[in-house]
Amino acid sequence: MLVQVEAVGQVADGRATVRVRSEAGAAVAFWCGGPTGVGREHHVEWAVEEDMSWGGNTRPATSFSPGVDEKEGDRIVFRGRLGLTGDGGATLEVAGTHLLFDLADPPPSTAADGMWVEISVERNSVSLWPYLL
Repeated sequence: MLVQVEAVGQVADGRATVRVRSEAGAAVAFWCGGPTGVGREHHVEWAVEEDMSWGGNTRPATSFSPGVDEKEGDRIVFRGRLGLTGDGGATLEVAGTHLLFDLADPPPSTAADGMWVEISVERNSVSLWPYLL
């Protein structure tokens, strides 16, 4: 996903936080790139260290367009199409980018494959890794 990266600050452990803006929305997350990457556009991979739990942090979406939004200051909500991998994992396609998730109990039924869903995760479980095309 192509995003504009803006500096926000650092947390106690020294990791940098940035606000990213894209066609799908905006959020604050941990930056895993170099300091010279801040203030520029980048393609990024979103890494989420929180499992997808159907009926817990994941539910059917009420809107059928990709989204990245902040909720309640400490959560990020991703909206996209769910893809079940069949090996205990899932992908969420958000504006052409695939986020990978492990599935927690209870997992979604196979009928949810391809469905528009929203997953709400702790902001400090989300990292951004820049890459070159």
